[in-house]
Amino acid sequence: MPQTVLLSAFAGLMAANALPHFVSGITGRPYPSVTGNGPVPNAIGGWALFVIAGLSLYWARPGDHPGAACVAAALGALPMAVFHAAGGPAWVNTRSGRPNP
Repeated sequence: MPQTVLLSAFAGLMAANALPHFVSGITGRPYPSVTGNGPVPNAIGGWALFVIAGLSLYWARPGDHPGAACVAAALGALPMAVFHAAGGPAWVNTRSGRPNP
């Protein structure tokens, strides 16, 4: 069960991070990102994060402990949601000396 919980939480974290980058990328809008602020780097970065989330969830084997996996994924997504809502990506760009879109 620890593997299910840890990998499910990591999958939730990665999926929550992927969403704003992927959506910004496919809609053609710039968004602060370590891979570049433009739409194409965000689309590719978001896609890669979704792949990582999917593989993590696959390796978590959530079918063995579905309740624990769901709770862990939801709790994993929460810190990333708060990070994005609080302007974290722009803060990271500013601290790294990169321009914000």
